[in-house]
Amino acid sequence: MAKCKTDCIERPLALAFAALGCFVGRHPCVFILSTLCVAAVLGAGFMFLKEMKANDIEDQFTPVNGPAKMERAIVVENFPQSEEFSQLRLASEGTYASLIITDLHGKNILTEAAFKDIIELDKQVKSIEIGNTFENLCAKTKGRCISNTILDILNYNATKVVSSVITYPMNNGKFLGASIGGVELKPNGSEITSAKAVRLFYFLDEEKTNETSDWLNGFLKLLSNYTEQKMVHVSYFTSVSRQNELETNSKSVIPLFSFTYFLAITISVLSCSRLDCVRTKVWVATFGVLSAGLAVLASFGLLLFCGMPFAMTVASAPFLILGVGVDDMFIMISSWQKTEVDKDVEVRLAETYKEAGVSITITTLTDVLAFYIGLLTPFRSVQSFCMYTSTALLFCYIFNITFFGACLALNGRREKGNRHWLTCMKVPEATGDDNVCCAGGAYDKDTRKEFEMPVDSFFKNYYAPFLTRVWVKMLVCLIYAGYLAVSIYGCFQIQEGLDLKHLAADGSYVGDYYDNDDEFFSDFGPNVMLVIKDEHFQYWNPTARKSLDLCLENFQNLTMADSGIPPVSWLNAYMQFGQRAGFNLDNEMQFKKILTAFLTRSGFSQDVNFTNDQIHASRVFIQTVNIRTAIDEKNMLNAFRETAEKCGKLQTPVDLIVYHPAFIYFDQYAVIISNTIQNIVVATCAMLVISLLLIPNPLCSLWVTFSIASVIVGVAGFMALWDVSLDSVSMINLVICIGFSVDFSAHISYAFVSSEKSSANEKVADAINKLGYPIVQGAMSTIAGVVVLAAAKSYIFRTFFKIMFLVILFGAVHGIVFIPVFLTFLGTCKSHEKKQLDLTEHSDVIVYTNHKLVSQNECPDSEYELNLRF
Repeated sequence: MAKCKTDCIERPLALAFAALGCFVGRHPCVFILSTLCVAAVLGAGFMFLKEMKANDIEDQFTPVNGPAKMERAIVVENFPQSEEFSQLRLASEGTYASLIITDLHGKNILTEAAFKDIIELDKQVKSIEIGNTFENLCAKTKGRCISNTILDILNYNATKVVSSVITYPMNNGKFLGASIGGVELKPNGSEITSAKAVRLFYFLDEEKTNETSDWLNGFLKLLSNYTEQKMVHVSYFTSVSRQNELETNSKSVIPLFSFTYFLAITISVLSCSRLDCVRTKVWVATFGVLSAGLAVLASFGLLLFCGMPFAMTVASAPFLILGVGVDDMFIMISSWQKTEVDKDVEVRLAETYKEAGVSITITTLTDVLAFYIGLLTPFRSVQSFCMYTSTALLFCYIFNITFFGACLALNGRREKGNRHWLTCMKVPEATGDDNVCCAGGAYDKDTRKEFEMPVDSFFKNYYAPFLTRVWVKMLVCLIYAGYLAVSIYGCFQIQEGLDLKHLAADGSYVGDYYDNDDEFFSDFGPNVMLVIKDEHFQYWNPTARKSLDLCLENFQNLTMADSGIPPVSWLNAYMQFGQRAGFNLDNEMQFKKILTAFLTRSGFSQDVNFTNDQIHASRVFIQTVNIRTAIDEKNMLNAFRETAEKCGKLQTPVDLIVYHPAFIYFDQYAVIISNTIQNIVVATCAMLVISLLLIPNPLCSLWVTFSIASVIVGVAGFMALWDVSLDSVSMINLVICIGFSVDFSAHISYAFVSSEKSSANEKVADAINKLGYPIVQGAMSTIAGVVVLAAAKSYIFRTFFKIMFLVILFGAVHGIVFIPVFLTFLGTCKSHEKKQLDLTEHSDVIVYTNHKLVSQNECPDSEYELNLRF
């Protein structure tokens, strides 16, 4: 063998596949029946599908061990929910319904006519009675339901809206930033002259879970049937809306799967059809698609039996498996068609497996490994998708070399008997003038192989010679440089983070609410909680308080903090109280003696964990501003956490954490890029190792790895230009990209190395001749598998389609354009090969081995004989 080849694994593996091909060819019915039985038994796992569904948004779409979850645990431990409700002090989003009301014509909402509609709508909401009344279910403080500040200011009298003086954002100590939006103020003042939107909240008691769920459903029913008045437009939302919409989304794609299956079968059958009624591969293509379907059934059923959670993202996996599972089928059919038709079926299948086995093994290993590496990500939705998809791909591979190979063998027996593809009746052997319906089985008498399909002839006679011309190679290099430049530019335009409104379907009331929220209420961001968790912090010590004041000043000086609104601080209020009352609060005993009474009377009792004469923790609040985009959310989160770290390094350290319920979702920004890069690097290294082991040429393996990086850069860049953000959903697709970017390039590289031609150009032409059409078939079938998702009403499934389209498009272009050109720059390995007797050209050659005669038309029985034969 050539000195530059490393085929110590590849060659034995090819021989093993040849032996397997012989065995499958001899016993096809056994493999077909056993596969059907396995699929049926494992498919019974679908009975557990309902209980295995995992669609909780926080659990699936936020980092498993995100810092905010640990921060929330500290908050819940030190500040348990009080009977006195306070939205500011919630550790979660709470249980609520909300309305955003705007003027129907986009004008000022602060008019008497508009507020008559608003007050009437408020009455209708509070009158909802689904098993229980709002009065009984509402969150209370001092025994009364939490009310809406703007309606309290007007005393529920619409006529007062014109005469009342309302200041913004603070009005008599009440914060209005979350209640009134699109505000215009008087010059050099804080008095509101007009506003575009009003928001109302209806908070419920979180402990009454069942009753509140019924009430929220009643709220949604009321608003979905609400007839807009003459003056106002209403958008609505509840704390369960995102969850409900997410679960509805996963069901919406089920009808699309049947259409995808039909499309995949149609494309496969058409691409494998011939006019010859014997040589056509209609049934082979049909059973190839069936094989992919059985793989999905068996693999998903097995994981459901094992108790693997079934996330919403997994709903897109069958589309992918169906498309990808057919790729290997095309490779095997292409190899079969290049065998001699007059040989025994098991011999033809052995040659097919030897030719195609290693190639499909490389791509399967890389795909499966890429997905299993995806399990390292901290998002459960990604983990679930990767586990189901990787296992399905593994089953797809196994079923292809067993079930589909057996179907290929049965079809070979039909062809051997020159039987019609539909009736299985024996037909006369075709000559040039025979009717295709009455005769068939034509083949090339010189090569004793099936006639090439027209597309194969195109790749052999036109495309390959064209691609290997010098000026075409230069043009391809220029095109590649342009592709790379645009891709790199796009990479710098990537936006991070999952917009929660994308979890709802297009046209949903949730999207309308979020759009109004972004438009009218983005001037103010979350009111961030600063929790001092140091039990030994001396609040009575002037030096310690000075350090804390410096820390709070650092927070107030941040660009995303509102310096005009002072922190909500129990300690500042306490010190002012002590100063007015003449208490010496610098004394520890005095400080602690009157603290409980102050906290109870002032309303700060929920901000200090003061038990057993010890302050275990306390908290203050900082208002943020201008948090409009995902980048703003990321920067705000990082700035607050960095400032908290600096507070711990002051001369008198202040050990604190920052928290808001929204931080649970903002945490994705902290890990999304680093985890994506980690997955890509680890997977790429793994792909390189696999390529080095199975492609018998190190330089070609490096080209395959280069192809991975090139496709990933292209997909990342173009997805940003196609308005797709980097989030837990697109991360799934980038994991896919790692595996699938290998497929086409690995096939071509392996065919290049395996070619017996002498020059690099001839090797490339030979590789393209063998695999050009199968690559196009594979790309078409995979895109057909996901193209219906472009019509889905869900961002998640549309994103899946967009990135899969880019992956397959760029992967195929690399496979049949870029990589073949780059491989010609390698030259060929200088080899000192021993001349071997070609035993494949004449069927009547007899090989003497193991003291017995074996006809070339028979299947070899030992590895030694197999080595001599092949």
